[in-house]
Amino acid sequence: MSSEPLSSITISHRRALAAALLVTLLWSSSWVLIRIGLDDGDGLPPLTFAGLRYSLAAAVLWGAVAARRRPTERLRWAPGELRGLVLLGVVFYAITQGAQFVAIANQPAATTSLILSLTPLLVGLVGGRVLGERASARQFGGALLVVAGATTYFAAGLGATAVGLTAAVVGLAANVVGSVLGRHVNRSAGRSAVVVTAVSMSVGSAVLLVAGVAVEGLPHPNGRTLAIVAWLAVVNTALAFTLWNLALRRLTAVESAGINNLMLIQIAVLAWVFLDEPLGVTGTVGVVLVSAGVYLTQRVSPGSTSRGSGRGRP
Repeated sequence: MSSEPLSSITISHRRALAAALLVTLLWSSSWVLIRIGLDDGDGLPPLTFAGLRYSLAAAVLWGAVAARRRPTERLRWAPGELRGLVLLGVVFYAITQGAQFVAIANQPAATTSLILSLTPLLVGLVGGRVLGERASARQFGGALLVVAGATTYFAAGLGATAVGLTAAVVGLAANVVGSVLGRHVNRSAGRSAVVVTAVSMSVGSAVLLVAGVAVEGLPHPNGRTLAIVAWLAVVNTALAFTLWNLALRRLTAVESAGINNLMLIQIAVLAWVFLDEPLGVTGTVGVVLVSAGVYLTQRVSPGSTSRGSGRGRP
């Protein structure tokens, strides 16, 4: 990661598109790598796996903070600010990511991905309810597509399990709450997004590690599993989030939302190729319908400065 402050780096629109697409591919590959790590030999149990991944990622982010810190930037927090960051860390990392790892361990990756892809739709509905905004015809049509796609997908009987679905729904709910809370914290903190992420991720990863060891016992990972954890932490988390934030400086909301929504299809293809989880015709139709529906429901318009709400990124 460059020592040059992110705010001073500029890239062309074409390179921003390429960077954003690369990031979604990295995030999508995380689902495959997590499943391999969970199944590799004795493997890592899901909560401990998530805790190790985000603890290492937080350490990398703190290194970036130390390298880029301005002499005038203070790292002390008022009690109210700190409570918000702790809550964000618990909800967005400990609960959301922990639930996602449990879901990935217990059912096909595409099934969990489809459920979590509903995050922008639910965030939009919650935000609309709170702000008193009416859904547009486009959003209403997108919601119908989501329902139709999900119904089609699950009608194909593609290996969903009770534990996996429960964990995915918990992760979805926590991701919606975490997305709204993250907006509030980042808007009110008045600090670098890297600092906010480093603090909240540190809290969440610590909770995950403690919970993992308490529930799952001490892990015994092999060398390949540790390499996967390191890659996920450094490349798919710290570097990917940096590239994504850099790309968002040049992309419109429509572009970023569209590229981000490719993950649902990317994950399905990668799971088919590397995890032998074929969707079949019916499952593929369901994924495409949900992907299109989620895109339409996002509150974005050409030239908008809003980036919409993110999906859970394992």
